Amino acid sequence: MAYDATKMKDWQISEAAEQNMPGHDEWREKLGLEKDELIPYGRLARLDFMKIMKRLESRPDGKYIEVTAITPTPLGEGKSTTSCGLMEGMGKLGLNVGGALRQPSGGPTMNIKGTAAGGGNALLIPMTEFSMGLTGDINDIMNAHNLAMVALTARMQHERNYNDEQLKRLTGMKRLEIDPTRVEMGWIIDFCAQALRNIVIGLGGRYDGFTMQSKFGIAVSSELMAILSIVTDLADLRKRLGEITLAFDKSGKAVLTKDLEVDGAMTAWMRNTINPTLLCTVEYQPCMVHAGPFANIAVGQSSIIADRIGLKLFDYHVTESGFGADIGFEKFWNVKCRYSGLKPHVSVLTTTIRALKMHGGGPKVVAGLPLDDSYTKENLELVEKGVPNMVHHVNTIRKAGINPVVCINAFHTDTKDEIAIVRKAAEEAGARCAVSTHWANGGEGAVELAEAVKEACEEKNQFEFLYPLEMKLRDRVETIAEVVYGADGVTWTPEAEAKAKMLENDPKYADYATMMVKTHLSLSHDPALKGVPKGWTLPIRDVLIYSGAKFLCPCAGTISLMPGTSSNPAFRRVDVDVKTGKVMGLF
Repeated sequence: MAYDATKMKDWQISEAAEQNMPGHDEWREKLGLEKDELIPYGRLARLDFMKIMKRLESRPDGKYIEVTAITPTPLGEGKSTTSCGLMEGMGKLGLNVGGALRQPSGGPTMNIKGTAAGGGNALLIPMTEFSMGLTGDINDIMNAHNLAMVALTARMQHERNYNDEQLKRLTGMKRLEIDPTRVEMGWIIDFCAQALRNIVIGLGGRYDGFTMQSKFGIAVSSELMAILSIVTDLADLRKRLGEITLAFDKSGKAVLTKDLEVDGAMTAWMRNTINPTLLCTVEYQPCMVHAGPFANIAVGQSSIIADRIGLKLFDYHVTESGFGADIGFEKFWNVKCRYSGLKPHVSVLTTTIRALKMHGGGPKVVAGLPLDDSYTKENLELVEKGVPNMVHHVNTIRKAGINPVVCINAFHTDTKDEIAIVRKAAEEAGARCAVSTHWANGGEGAVELAEAVKEACEEKNQFEFLYPLEMKLRDRVETIAEVVYGADGVTWTPEAEAKAKMLENDPKYADYATMMVKTHLSLSHDPALKGVPKGWTLPIRDVLIYSGAKFLCPCAGTISLMPGTSSNPAFRRVDVDVKTGKVMGLF
């Protein structure tokens, strides 16, 4: 029975559903786990990745289902809600289904976006733990990341204060000659703290650090989080943590974490993070939560590790990609699947009437402000004009050789005629289409979607990557821009082009993934351009290098790794019931 989502807040639905949430012994039995493969952590548990994979290595994989979206409004179009609803709908069909979603950051949770736990009757529980740290992965990443900065800044101080002989006697290491103007890494904190974007550190005397400009990013933007999402095991994590570039020396050579001998301690802090945390939907379908990398500069997906476990444990495994299909799905397609060796069976394109109206020329949508009436009343013209954005994303998925299913994530204000326009356009574009009311009705509302996805999984597909690894960086960018974004071409600043040529000519970077950086609010680089923009070129201003993750990140426009807290943040509504100790107000 679904809860009344129109009268109950998400945290209230979670609290009610938690009363019957399976315990550790029930989960072991339900998932077919050995006793030592589930690691209790309060009422949560981790799954022991290495033990499970070793025991089940010969078991055939289940069906691999990816969830993405059209170009969203600033409010988001409900990918996590759709992922949870799909799991619940497949559960109603009696299927063995589970999934994997990203861990939310404390920044958005305490700001405008909320917890990304889904919503209504398509929600992950327990919501408080999910929203506020889980089993500590983000905290471990913060400690490991900031330890690297402690090692770097302390070393810079000691090299300034001591001569070569003293330095060797004290540290046993040679001088690194770190260039203070070329420190690449900053510090991290898991809140949206715009006051920390640009800072000066080391003020005081000669024993108070090294005085220089520095910066903070939000925790999930850390390269360590990006690494966690793509590693295959602990050994892979250990190796990549040693390859992170912290700074450059005065001759231009990279200073790596292993040069400071801090990589082993960083791995020690992160040793437990390779094991996903087990949660469930309000209808008790199992769902792992693991990794939460920025979808801008990183892959923006839950981890390869979680997907590998899920495909062994479940007949149908659901995973989600961050942002719209032009960013999240493209990275799933050409980066995550290439790294993992896994091939998806179907991709679900989350679509809302609201977003299509925006792309059709509707008034600007601003988070925190009321929607214009055109979004809540029937407007067939806006829907018709906005449909090309959805069709563009359907075509992108089909270019990957994957079967697309359009999910109309229905709001109660959507009308039959508006839905009919979307369904007709989706089917004419070669996609299945299903209306889903999972937010209001849980699994019962997602049965049509579940049936469409199950049917699509049974069809063969011709999955193939967009480009070969041998393709040069600039050619990759051109291909992605033209095929996925719909650009006429790419322009490069002289500095970016020189950097790209250097990278292309160095064999060390030949196997680095291409991780595009652009706005998620438009197919183009300009968030103001809605629908399917025509007659534009993609401007690349820089290429960021993440040597531990092995990412090359071509940047179209500016990007901040530290979001800002709004004037009306969510933390104003979060509190604790002092009689019960329960957290209230999360959404």
